[in-house]
Amino acid sequence: MTEDPQALAQAAAASMYDADTCSRWLGMTIEAIGPGYARLSMPVRDEFLNGHGICHGGLMFTLADSCFAFACNSHNINTVAAGCSIEFLKPVQGGDVLTAEATEQVLSGRHGIYDIRVTNRGGDVVAMFRGKSAQIKGQVVARPEPA
Repeated sequence: MTEDPQALAQAAAASMYDADTCSRWLGMTIEAIGPGYARLSMPVRDEFLNGHGICHGGLMFTLADSCFAFACNSHNINTVAAGCSIEFLKPVQGGDVLTAEATEQVLSGRHGIYDIRVTNRGGDVVAMFRGKSAQIKGQVVARPEPA
């Protein structure tokens, strides 16, 4: 019996989200999930503003990083970040809603490359994040043993 990749991605995301107290505490919501893909959103609360009155870059990074994690774990193999970078393109105001969308660019052996676009409520790209993933031992959700 072949497993449905979409169902597996959804099960992995649900399991990870339940265990991810940080993403939940920051108000992140999973908007969409699929094999090698994730879209998360997060409201920009007043506590997220830096000394310039705009969203702290670290919180934009955290949203992109969480989105990266959901996308690269969507194949149900425990996967961690091996490296990443972000480019901040536009300031984000309090009260806005950020959306991060991760797309798998390549998955080769144990390593993958993912691009994450972060947009504001108006659809403007405010940051671009690229992550390199590395698969480690184990599965996100246990699969039943074949009969």
